[in-house]
Amino acid sequence: MRKIIKFTTDYVGYVVKGGPKFYAWLGFLGIFVLFWMYGNYMQWTEGMIVTGLTDQVSWGLYLANFVFLVGVAAGAVTVVFPAYVYKHKALHEVAVLGEMLAIAAVVMCLLFVFNHMGRPDRVWHMLPYIGIFNWPNSMLTWDVLVLSVYLVLNVVGGFYFLYMKYTDQKLNKLFYMPIIYIAIVWALSIHTVTGFLLNTMPARPLWHTGMMPIRFIITAFAAGPSLIIIVFLTIRKNTKLWIKDEAINMLSQIIVWCLGIALFLTLSEVVTDLYHPTEHSAGLEYLMLGHNGLNRLVPWFWSSLAMMVVAFVMLLFPSVRKNHNKLVVACVLAFVGIWIEKGMGLLIPGSIPSPIGEFTEYYPTLLEIFNSIGNWAIGFIVLTVLLKGAIGILLGDIKYAKE
Repeated sequence: MRKIIKFTTDYVGYVVKGGPKFYAWLGFLGIFVLFWMYGNYMQWTEGMIVTGLTDQVSWGLYLANFVFLVGVAAGAVTVVFPAYVYKHKALHEVAVLGEMLAIAAVVMCLLFVFNHMGRPDRVWHMLPYIGIFNWPNSMLTWDVLVLSVYLVLNVVGGFYFLYMKYTDQKLNKLFYMPIIYIAIVWALSIHTVTGFLLNTMPARPLWHTGMMPIRFIITAFAAGPSLIIIVFLTIRKNTKLWIKDEAINMLSQIIVWCLGIALFLTLSEVVTDLYHPTEHSAGLEYLMLGHNGLNRLVPWFWSSLAMMVVAFVMLLFPSVRKNHNKLVVACVLAFVGIWIEKGMGLLIPGSIPSPIGEFTEYYPTLLEIFNSIGNWAIGFIVLTVLLKGAIGILLGDIKYAKE
């Protein structure tokens, strides 16, 4: 127990110390947290009327970010899987950083769920048999449950690894490896269940397809590694931890193939719905072309498609993947393109038109944007703290002093 307490105090003591860049970054994120506090106060006191959500479009920016971030959390497995299953040495050395990213992503997911519920005192309704959610029939409750288990797996696995590294002890593989393998399988389950959250609604034709979970997993394995590469290159530039080129090259290859498959699936949906349009094609037609002057989402769809196509074409060339300045551009385009595709290009237009054919446009209010950016800021604060401590242990700056 004394070692655990010492590990905690050393970890926290190391994390709170940093240079001007570190404090400037946290201060920058803290500004958005202040706006988040104001936005949440207004929502908790005034109710969901302060959002742009309506009876026709009840799922908006909050769940759009939730759906995307589940993919980012699942995408962390693209580091862990090659590291432990295929024994990729370069990724194995930094696999724990992927687990830290997964923890931060799940924290953001849960924050967006809380926002969507309207008030924090309603959170207890998500608990099976305690709240009023119809579990096991409620797919949203299943989603929160699998995310919570995934969070526990990454916290236990990640911090167990760091603790053993801190105390210079060998890993107990009988304990550690089952956690890793379960987490790998569980990463697939969290985005599969998120896909089921949407495609089990026959009244929403844009979502009602068996391809939805597959599309979710494929885009997760493009968006997750895109963010991981950006984080890895930032770590290489600003810390003493050197992440090998082989690790970044492996992740960039995963992105290009998964992004290509994602584009193929998206275009397949377009051909299927629009080659012989039916009443079920109205949502996609509205998204791509607008409807009777309602066209707020049209620019989002085409910009998302353009970003993903440009990123895919760039990543096809090994010279681009090995040029880290160009690689960052491609990763940003892929990440933002998939974020748009999962939110403004999938979740929101799924409610337009409504099941009775009403076209009611949705656009987030400023308070929704405050809360959403604030959730991202909190997530990046968590990620910064987790990564800084993990890097300190990997470098040996934090280690147990034997008496």
